[in-house]
Amino acid sequence: MSVFMMLQVEGDPSRMAEVTSDEGRWQSINARAREHGAIHHRFFASADGGTIAVFDEWESEEGFHAFFNASPEIPQLMQEAGVSGEPRIAFWRPLDTPDQF
Repeated sequence: MSVFMMLQVEGDPSRMAEVTSDEGRWQSINARAREHGAIHHRFFASADGGTIAVFDEWESEEGFHAFFNASPEIPQLMQEAGVSGEPRIAFWRPLDTPDQF
């Protein structure tokens, strides 16, 4: 069963949008993520504009860690986006409940 990863950092979502606008830069990162088991990936901004979050679905938690450790450009991208502090990373598994839709 896949896992869901949530990464949160304090930063400016508009600067993240600028950093992510270079598609060529992201092609190699996304390819590497897929090689390590990424299924879905998306950035989000908090309603107050002070937090950036990444929500991913991965084949395994180990796959995410292998990708993250093999991606030295990610800290540089975070710095360019004005991220302050260390990322907070949590893994989630879906619950099979009758109320889902």
